[in-house]
Amino acid sequence: MNVNHYLLAINHRSRENRAKYMETSVQIEKLVALGMTEYEAKVYIALLPEHPVTGYQVAKRAGVPRSMVYEALSRLENRGAVLKTREENAAYYRPVDPTVILDRYAETARSRAEDLKDALAPMFRRREDGKVWNFSGHNEAVRHARGLIAEATQEIMVVLGDDDLGTLADDLRAADKRGVHLGVMLTGDADFGVGEVIRHPKHETELHQLGGAILVVADEQECLIAGPGENALATATSNANLVLITRQFIWMELFSQRIFSRLGDDLLERLDDEDRRVLAGS
Repeated sequence: MNVNHYLLAINHRSRENRAKYMETSVQIEKLVALGMTEYEAKVYIALLPEHPVTGYQVAKRAGVPRSMVYEALSRLENRGAVLKTREENAAYYRPVDPTVILDRYAETARSRAEDLKDALAPMFRRREDGKVWNFSGHNEAVRHARGLIAEATQEIMVVLGDDDLGTLADDLRAADKRGVHLGVMLTGDADFGVGEVIRHPKHETELHQLGGAILVVADEQECLIAGPGENALATATSNANLVLITRQFIWMELFSQRIFSRLGDDLLERLDDEDRRVLAGS
């Protein structure tokens, strides 16, 4: 191997090591978020590839001070994440399968969330204060939409694109089973077979910039309007005027599409070119 090839090989290994380090750092952060300490997370990850090993070997692999490694191992053992055995004059450790550990974490988190829900839900009082609340983030908007749908008792009017329909479809079906009337306007290509459903003409969707947007009106009392994009701005309000306007927009679209579908193709021949493009979507 000449010098250039040697240097290229070293550089390649260096990139691999950096990538591995970054990946491990992310895994450690996620384990810490689940409740482990940083040392516990480092020790557990260090045990995964090869075991059983002694505490001294774990400390070297994990980069954890020997004075702290046995404390971390002891806590992991108490958590049920590590098993210990003693042979002659040394103690050996092995990790418990990560799938078992993470399933246990998930079950514990669900249980705690359910307990908190039962405790906190009765304390919450929804205030119809008419204020306009603004926030950002598409995921936050989807979560807020899910809450509105879950709490509705009479009517839900929505405008959804394909991705958000896929996320909220089960919530809408559950609302339908509760007897909630659904008015659904789709701005994408996906299908949905529950409630009154229309597909918004693509050209009109572009004109109104509705692609990827979320609109939800619940029981004519509260509405959500969220633009497209991961960091889009969203507005939630019980302001009667804004709720009325948002619901009226969706209702008129449902109405016009329902009427248009009954009038037939002969109506198109009587329209101006621009109106024909909007209604026909071409």
